[in-house]
Amino acid sequence: MRQLLVFALKRLRGVVISEASNGVEGLKKLTSDKYDLIFTDINMPVMDGLKLVSLVRKDTNQKSIPIVVITTEGAEEDRNRAFALGATEYITKPVQSTQVLSAARRLLEIK
Repeated sequence: MRQLLVFALKRLRGVVISEASNGVEGLKKLTSDKYDLIFTDINMPVMDGLKLVSLVRKDTNQKSIPIVVITTEGAEEDRNRAFALGATEYITKPVQSTQVLSAARRLLEIK
């Protein structure tokens, strides 16, 4: 999934991409660098994506970063929980690169 996201996002000019293999690694990266957009999966090892969303939203320095949740969890309750925790968008797998690019362009305000 990360490879698909990276491949799709590399089409956008001027975008620097950073990857994390789990929620804890992602959270560490967020504390050391500035990011304009986060893509996360719900199902990740060590710390799931929903926990990552909730921790980012509680951090005053990070809480305004848009977060796109990409997941196999298509149930309405999963979607509602992600939004309640602070997700900006929710995309259900299988995901198309056009969906990723569209979300990134919209949230980063790229034409």
